[in-house]
Amino acid sequence: MARHLPDLSALARPGATIAVRVTPRAASNQVTVQDGAIRVRVTTVPEAGRANAAVVKLLARCLGVPKSALVLEQGQTARDKVFRIAE
Repeated sequence: MARHLPDLSALARPGATIAVRVTPRAASNQVTVQDGAIRVRVTTVPEAGRANAAVVKLLARCLGVPKSALVLEQGQTARDKVFRIAE
């Protein structure tokens, strides 16, 4: 599991959209913020939605919301994804 995760709870507003850049098959699970861009690295492979599920789990943890509150709006199979926080 990820050791250090940033606190992104300030972004957790109902209806807000969050753009992330995903790197599957990484050495470790981590979430970083660089120049305002959120990068999520997961160790899982991008097969059968496994990487997306891992991203949702990590991102929900950082945002302080339940996994069910994150809805993947764009980028089901792309590295650049947009999530919406359900109301």
